[in-house]
Amino acid sequence: MTRAGMLSKTRFWFAMRCGLTIAVLVVLWHAAGGGAIAETLVQASPFWLLAAVATLILQTAFSAQRWRLTAAQLGQTLPTSYALKEYFLSQAFNQALPGAVAGDAARAVRARDQGGLLVAGQAVFFERLAGQIAMFLTLAVAFLSTLLVAGGLDWPPALGATLLTVVGIGAALPLGVWGVGLLQGELAAKALRWLQPMGVALFASRVLPGQILFGVAITICNLAAFGFAARAVGVDLSLIEIAALVPVILFAMLIPLTVSGWGVREGAAALLLPIAGISATDSVAASVMFGLALLIAVIPGALMVMAR
Repeated sequence: MTRAGMLSKTRFWFAMRCGLTIAVLVVLWHAAGGGAIAETLVQASPFWLLAAVATLILQTAFSAQRWRLTAAQLGQTLPTSYALKEYFLSQAFNQALPGAVAGDAARAVRARDQGGLLVAGQAVFFERLAGQIAMFLTLAVAFLSTLLVAGGLDWPPALGATLLTVVGIGAALPLGVWGVGLLQGELAAKALRWLQPMGVALFASRVLPGQILFGVAITICNLAAFGFAARAVGVDLSLIEIAALVPVILFAMLIPLTVSGWGVREGAAALLLPIAGISATDSVAASVMFGLALLIAVIPGALMVMAR
């Protein structure tokens, strides 16, 4: 395919995702009571919104440091100022483009000078993977707690069974990774060429304490930011509700159908937060407020883009 053809295809899919984003938001707006949502957002607490923004900015700073730690294990040295600047830039691109990964890909390309594109790509990918692992573990522990502890959340049977299956598959993945090391053949060799650097970057004895510390800090920031955004619109979630429900909402943002997860995130919130007794209207309002906090939190990165 020619470069012009690739560009045309990219623009087409971008337009499709923008259209889908708008369509999903419009449907949710009408289904959940758009007027009530608008009134709730207008009356939102600036204090709790700013608390959410500050927490997301702190999360980005922690993430930049985790990137530095991960990259150092692969032989790539990233100065603190450079890592912070690049991470804010990538967050700004992720908010503006579909899929929420374009900024990370660009970050890897810009960091390729030291160690090459493969090492730079691995460092970025492994750092993001570490974040998903930490969030998944939080979800798994909180979800299982709600099932085992009396008075836990009343999960709809289909959703509870789905999450239990996902948790089971996630728990079995380490065994699958271990099994790859026992296999022979070209495919197994290719897998090991990725798994070995991942082990060095994330699970080596000298780096694991740091990865755990950053994983806990970043996960707390993400969940707290959603809790603060929800509080801004008058939605009070308990710690167990935040730990069990919010990770699923945030994972929904990774579905590459809309721009930065808009619409998908609100739909997930409207589906999940009522489990905690929150109305669909307030659920969508809380998710929209979190999305606004995300947009405000990437302003430093947006300013850097405009400065260029």
